[in-house]
Amino acid sequence: MRARYGTPLKASLKTPLKVTAGIAAVGAAGLIYSAGFEARSFRLRRVTIPVLPAGMRPMRVLQVSDIHMVSGQNKKRRWLQSLAGLRPDFVINTGDNLSDTEGVPEVLDALGPLMEFPGAYVFGSNDYYGPKLLNPARYLKQQMSGKHGLNGNAPVVGAIHNPWEDLRDAFDAAGWQNLTNTRGSLKVAGVEIGLTGLDDPHIKRDRYAEVAGGPVAGPDFSMGVVHAPYLRTLDAFTADGYPLVLAGHTHGGQLCIPFYGALVTNCDLDTDRVKGLSTHEAEGNTSYLHVSAGCGTNRYTPVRFACPPEATLLTLTPAAP
Repeated sequence: MRARYGTPLKASLKTPLKVTAGIAAVGAAGLIYSAGFEARSFRLRRVTIPVLPAGMRPMRVLQVSDIHMVSGQNKKRRWLQSLAGLRPDFVINTGDNLSDTEGVPEVLDALGPLMEFPGAYVFGSNDYYGPKLLNPARYLKQQMSGKHGLNGNAPVVGAIHNPWEDLRDAFDAAGWQNLTNTRGSLKVAGVEIGLTGLDDPHIKRDRYAEVAGGPVAGPDFSMGVVHAPYLRTLDAFTADGYPLVLAGHTHGGQLCIPFYGALVTNCDLDTDRVKGLSTHEAEGNTSYLHVSAGCGTNRYTPVRFACPPEATLLTLTPAAP
């Protein structure tokens, strides 16, 4: 039998089959690259932020975020340990350390050398609850409809509870400040840094009313810390006069399109500010915002594309007059 126009039927099927095979091959190669290479291609970003009061000496802050530790991730563990060689003035951990109920010992081993430095932390939803396998189509539909975490979605049923208390106790024992809906401070080389933190807005545990009112008198410099950069928290910090806010959570979009950027942020922050340094305005005030793309992924989606895992060394310098 021959197809119309004299083209053999068998031959007419070859081109579509070749195209399909080609698409499948490209997809497989992309998956191998994003899971096998880029998701483990850890790197350090360096950012300078002109935010300190005039005359104050520069401060070096190491921000680590979204580790999502799974047992056996030895390369990530060794890389995090190596960051202690940067000798930061202090460390800020913006949450989501876990993606495995058995991951606490490995998180503490990875962060052990960094816990020798002054530091502070907030938790993210994955510190409290284990991840669940989600339908990617359902996830994208939620993102497009503006439903993020518990902000618009129904309460989680049958959640896996992580041993976050063990993580908290170890951080506290090391002297790191727990910023869960509270204030703290660090004294570094004669300089006092004021810190105001929130619990994770992604699961609606943030209680800004408990810390409202802006930086307190006394510290030489103050900043806000939160896991997920929801606009309500950024508005509150900025309106209260905090010059800098640190956050994580977004994974930088995790799967990005080269020369375009992120498609989603997993919160109501716009994709233009999904990672790195930007500014935020509220009630006539402007704050710097730094969002870390983090160094891990949910254990069920261990891939990154055009968005390598990272930690950031922030050098805070005096603002221009």
